[in-house]
Amino acid sequence: MLVLDHVSLSVPSIDAARAFYDAVMDALGVAKVYDRADALGYGVRCNAIEDFHSCIAVYQSSEANLDSKRHWCFKATTRVQVRTFYSAGLAHGGKDDGPPGLRPQYHQHYYGAFLLDPFGNRVEAVCHRAEEV
Repeated sequence: MLVLDHVSLSVPSIDAARAFYDAVMDALGVAKVYDRADALGYGVRCNAIEDFHSCIAVYQSSEANLDSKRHWCFKATTRVQVRTFYSAGLAHGGKDDGPPGLRPQYHQHYYGAFLLDPFGNRVEAVCHRAEEV
C-alpha cells in the first residue's frame, strides 16, 4: 500500500529550484503536472477513479525548513535511474550527499543516491530491485 498521497517541500526561490527539480524528476521519469509562479508539481494527481498515485509539490516560502534530519526519497525503477538522478542533480545546482551505491544496512538490494538541492533540502532516489543483467 502506498502511504503518501502527496508531499510538499519549501524553497526560498521557485525560479532557482526549477532547473534542479525539472532535471531530477525527469531522470526518474516523473512528469511535471504544474508550474506556477509560487509552486511546481510533479507526479500524478489522484482522482475519484485512480486514488493510488502520488505527487510532490515544491512551494516558494520565505520560511523554508531545511532540517537535516528530514529528507524526501523518490522511487526509481532501475539503478540507472538512480545514477541519472544523481548526475542530473549535480549538473543543476545540487550537492553530493551520498553517491549512488548499495546501502546493505537497509536491505541487500537497496541502491540509493543522496543530494542536497540548491537550498539544502536533502533528496534521495532509491531502487529496491536487484541489478538488471
